[in-house]
Amino acid sequence: MARDLIDRTALLRHRARAKAAPVTVLHEIAATEISERLTDINRSFTSIAIVTGEPSVWKRYWPDAKIVQDSETLSLNHGAHDLIIHGLALHWANDSVGQIIQCRRALKPDGLFLSAQFGGRSLHELRSALAEAEIALCGGLSPRVLPMAELRDLGQLLIRAGLALPVADSNVLHLSYGSFPELLQDLRQMGETNALADRRRTFTRRHLFAKAAAFYQANFTDAEHRLNATVEMIFLTGWAPDPSQQKPLRRGSAMARLADALGTTEFDLGDAAGYPTNSKKTSPSDES
Repeated sequence: MARDLIDRTALLRHRARAKAAPVTVLHEIAATEISERLTDINRSFTSIAIVTGEPSVWKRYWPDAKIVQDSETLSLNHGAHDLIIHGLALHWANDSVGQIIQCRRALKPDGLFLSAQFGGRSLHELRSALAEAEIALCGGLSPRVLPMAELRDLGQLLIRAGLALPVADSNVLHLSYGSFPELLQDLRQMGETNALADRRRTFTRRHLFAKAAAFYQANFTDAEHRLNATVEMIFLTGWAPDPSQQKPLRRGSAMARLADALGTTEFDLGDAAGYPTNSKKTSPSDES
């Protein structure tokens, strides 16, 4: 049996600690973005569930929604909801596709799944700074920043989970901090600190963070000498299959050429790559 990537006990402990002075701005951004996307869909949703580790924010946006803890087994009933939102927690799942499958099963036919989560470009500056410091001082690396999935991989999860009309896109946010300790403090107050199962369990020496801070300051600052921190927020959209949904046309069944629609010249691959070719611009009368 494969070892879990995430230590759920540590994650819940970090979240509980963060409740003393929570920083929820990224949850606010994610909830606002999802709310705006829903306004573009010409449909009313009457049975909503939200999977999240930060219910206080998401409940304000959808007060009548069922709030579900993002545990490994979700408390969702089969076919009970027409909208399920996974609210900025999927990156902490040991089985991301399993989470989405559970959500798909809990959707009514033609129900909507929407997710926001952190993507692979998030905190790349912090990852680099900690790695450089640990290699210099310890001669090796230990897991310190959660590995997060890339946009392409997450889009494939929707297909694997059996959702129709899958869409994956991302927004990149650029945060600014006055100092390295301020960045670490924000992560603690978001409940987003290291909960990896294979993390180092011994106390981290203070001078490792000092060296990481120096590397960060030397490589990732703006014109005002403030620290840059990148956050990539990936949004996933998919629908529970239903016969009423649009279907792609059979391959080769198009009645018009893309070149005509775009008003451009059509070349074959050899000509486009700069190789000798006998291709020419074609017109509909040239095609059989």
